[in-house]
Amino acid sequence: MELQLENLLPTESVSFERVPTSVFRNADEASRAVALEIAHLIRYKQAAGQHVVLGLATGSSPKKVYGELIRLHREEGLSFRNVISFNLDEYYPMKPDAIQSYHRFMREQLFDHIDIQPENYHLPDGTLPLEDVRAFCEQYEQKIEALGGLDFQLLGIGRNGHIGFNEPGSHISSRTRLMTLDAVTRQDAGGDFGGIAKVPRRAITLGVRAIMNARRVVLIAWGEHKADIVKSAIEGPMTELVPASYLQTHQNAKFVVDEACASELTSRKTPWLVQEVNWDRPMIKKAVTQLALSLNKPVLQLTNRDYNEHGLSDLLAEYGSAYDINIDVFNWLQRTITGWPGGKPNADDTHRPERAQPASKRCLIFSPHPDDDIISMGGTFQRLVDQGHDVHVAYQTSGNIAVADDEALRFIDFVVDFNKDFQLDEAPAKEIFLKAQAFLRTKEDSEIDSPEVRQVKELIRRGEAKATCRFVGIPDENVHFLHMPFYETGTIQKKPLGEEDIQLTVDIIAQIQPHQIYTAGDLADPHGTHKVCLDAVLEALERLKKEPYMQDCWVWMYRGAWAEWAIHEIEMAVPMSPDQVLQKRYGIFKHQSQKDGVVFQGSDSREFWQRAEDRNHETAELYNKLGLAEYAAMEAFVRHHFL
Repeated sequence: MELQLENLLPTESVSFERVPTSVFRNADEASRAVALEIAHLIRYKQAAGQHVVLGLATGSSPKKVYGELIRLHREEGLSFRNVISFNLDEYYPMKPDAIQSYHRFMREQLFDHIDIQPENYHLPDGTLPLEDVRAFCEQYEQKIEALGGLDFQLLGIGRNGHIGFNEPGSHISSRTRLMTLDAVTRQDAGGDFGGIAKVPRRAITLGVRAIMNARRVVLIAWGEHKADIVKSAIEGPMTELVPASYLQTHQNAKFVVDEACASELTSRKTPWLVQEVNWDRPMIKKAVTQLALSLNKPVLQLTNRDYNEHGLSDLLAEYGSAYDINIDVFNWLQRTITGWPGGKPNADDTHRPERAQPASKRCLIFSPHPDDDIISMGGTFQRLVDQGHDVHVAYQTSGNIAVADDEALRFIDFVVDFNKDFQLDEAPAKEIFLKAQAFLRTKEDSEIDSPEVRQVKELIRRGEAKATCRFVGIPDENVHFLHMPFYETGTIQKKPLGEEDIQLTVDIIAQIQPHQIYTAGDLADPHGTHKVCLDAVLEALERLKKEPYMQDCWVWMYRGAWAEWAIHEIEMAVPMSPDQVLQKRYGIFKHQSQKDGVVFQGSDSREFWQRAEDRNHETAELYNKLGLAEYAAMEAFVRHHFL
């Protein structure tokens, strides 16, 4: 009799979802639940004297699952001696020791830390001659079938809906094969390879057929950048254009996602359509703004009929009339708008987002990378300075991996030639630049930057951050570089948040004793740095919340280059005039290393200043569509209540 594992994952099933879906508060909790299910399966098979065949995935999503499995092995005695594993895919061509190799990924993230037998884990071979690939793929599937098939398949999902490297267009009966990678997949991998031009164009992937034959399939996905495709896979039609949607027909499949990734699901986005809801202010604001935007009507023009015909009859019954609802929501939106992000002195602040007192505040802006401050809140940044507040900026990471090699080499050549022409010979500094220069001139694609190169790239980004602060009007003593250690791996994959990272954050808050903190709340950042930096700030706030000076501290969260707060979430909107938009653009231009085809461009071809302007314009346009004043642009914030 097979072990029933469903009780380990909370199932949330509603009519809009075509495959069982579990939503967890965050990726940590979700990963622990998935790892626990795998552990129960392993132990169940061990008790029966049987092996267990696992299908494993790579990428950022399963890393915390593997981390929890390692913990279970070390602390709770979970053995992997009866485990046989098959990985989904590998780039082609790819050497197994290359930093982008999935062979290396699996060793570093799992295999080297558990007692699985080396002969029991299998991965596609990216070093084969092309003429041998077909036979290898056939043998790979035959090995799985000879063992009785996959007991459990762990999956991630690409932004285009791929599973493994089964790209859009893959048939449900597709076999293990060499696959040409989709443009979106290669764009998303560009950061790992130092640019899309270096990403392999092909990969070996386990076919959809073998995945669908697994007795259990769990697909995991984290973050807002996966929300749209996850909705398509769960609620949309089954189609080869979204290969993950094939799981709708699997008899024992489940999607496991965090709240951010679930944000577009009907049960989250419009919960009043699937269940009774508590009509508090946030829910009313969400429902009414969505209704107005969907009907292309200002809030004050919504009618009783609009509410009744779009699933909001319960809200209408509670209020009595559309007119009363409309007035309240309009006022709530109006009161979020302020040109005084630090509070307006000598003004009635009853309905303002920020307090009037103290009139001059100490403000601490946390910037995950050296340009997030100006990109995400450059207009607000300038307003705070112009309005007389004591503004500090804490740059949390060096941002060095986002500097292209040729940009670093140009900088190094200048320094080396400068020293030569002016006959300067400061040995330690000169040695750093000469070593970095020599490394970059012979660097292989698979190599991690040397310490000297990372130091040079950090200097480039630090200089750009200082230039931005001078441009805005921040004195040098108010610019702080935390250099958080979690970031300093030289690759896109970072270390977990550590005690030193948190303590650096605690120390800067204690030093400044701010009345306002601004921090990145951008969970749409596909590389995860913003999330780790936010976690450090939140933990620091938890540790400091009993300090007397923290009782008068308000925390505002901004978004980054990837997305903006939804209109119903915004609690402070700072408008910008056309001149202020240009001023912000010029501030972003100080970050020259991030212009003209940056390392982590992603799938968006616009430069960061263009993304920022478009996003700020779109926010202002939403307010205008809802019937409020028309502005050129707006920056948006949500308050975090930590006390």
